[in-house]
Amino acid sequence: MSAVSNKQPASVGRSAALTGHARVPGDKSISHRALILASLATGTSRICGLLEGDDVLATANAMRAMGAHIEKQENGDWQVIGVGPMGLTSPAAPLDFGNAGTGVRLVMGLVAGAGIDAEFTGDASLSSRPMGRVLDPLRQMGAQADAADGGRLPVHIKAAPLMPASITPDIASAQVKSAILLAGLGIAGDICVREKIATRGHSETMLELFGANVSVTEADGFHNVTLHNPTGPSRLTAVDLNVPGDPSSAAFPMIAALSVPGSDVVLENIMLNRQRDGLMRVLRDMGATIEVMNERHASGETCADLRVKYSALHGIDVSADIAPDMIDEFPALAIAAAGAQGTTHMAGLAELRVKESDRLAAMEAGLKSNGVSVEAGADWLRVTGAPGANGITGRIAGGGMVETHHDHRIAMAFLCLGLVADHPVTVDDRAMIATSFPEFFDLMAGLGAQID
Repeated sequence: MSAVSNKQPASVGRSAALTGHARVPGDKSISHRALILASLATGTSRICGLLEGDDVLATANAMRAMGAHIEKQENGDWQVIGVGPMGLTSPAAPLDFGNAGTGVRLVMGLVAGAGIDAEFTGDASLSSRPMGRVLDPLRQMGAQADAADGGRLPVHIKAAPLMPASITPDIASAQVKSAILLAGLGIAGDICVREKIATRGHSETMLELFGANVSVTEADGFHNVTLHNPTGPSRLTAVDLNVPGDPSSAAFPMIAALSVPGSDVVLENIMLNRQRDGLMRVLRDMGATIEVMNERHASGETCADLRVKYSALHGIDVSADIAPDMIDEFPALAIAAAGAQGTTHMAGLAELRVKESDRLAAMEAGLKSNGVSVEAGADWLRVTGAPGANGITGRIAGGGMVETHHDHRIAMAFLCLGLVADHPVTVDDRAMIATSFPEFFDLMAGLGAQID
């Protein structure tokens, strides 16, 4: 059977107002890190609200293959019995991460510092993504790693002692920083990551929750994150965690509510980390009505409920400076821009070329196929909405078939576009949405969206 025949298309047309309350799944970044650190800790950790998408489950399977005991409990929580310091064992078979870019890169770092051997594989999409950005700094620490041409999967990491080091990554990436810190858990001495641009700090926060000694300083124009192990490998202690809602998943019902006239939606338990709330800040600059309610803390992170109402948005220039704080949310922003009055120019987007797909190319092609004025460059995207206020019939023609390139965020973005288009919008495959947001269709249906 061909790959094309296995695809599961989905279509959506213009929607009535979206209303109600919804809880998006747990944050993907935190879910990966919770499983990894709990697996390395001494004792039993319980994780409430873990994202149960394919990407996170791939990380769970990898940690099981290296000795951790991970089970879902009857109440929906997850129990992890860790192996303790340096307790991981070499897996008997290659670790298949499917499409999980975060999972594979973080676990590469963990394995490099654990003194074990492991081979890493993934699907066609993941196998096309660059791994050298992680492998190169690990090699600076002493890791031995072989990769396919271009530094891609499959990757084989061999047992080798690592040394203390100060690493300045070439690319601003939380995945790279996290891989280095996770590798540092297995050495005696300090590992310092010197960032030219500070990236999201979930790993630092969670390492501290599990008892690691981490310091963060600013010096000589660098953001320095240091893991201190003066007497040997880090000794992590099991903790109970509540995973807040994923702001990257919340982006889709958020832009849908802002775009569909008359909508009034409450999104519950959304993480508001300053390095993850860039989309909300940009949308407010475009005229969005987003109210923060019931602010609180969970697992070291701030979270809140967000009330989102339909808003007549206008185009703006989005500075490259904010790109690291919303890099996964640009597909959603592009859809909001298509329904805004005027032009929205987004800069600093080179990283989107090497995500699950070339997201800049995918967004440009998908918007053009649905009658939206759009241009793209090497690291920028410019979207121009048609004249008039949001919701005028015919503003967004729709009617296009969007090639998702096996990218969950492209699929969800264009299904949201269909909610305000004159003719239904179709995506060529819905199946990969389960990698990050398995509840997407049920959640959107609960708010009033009809997706076929």
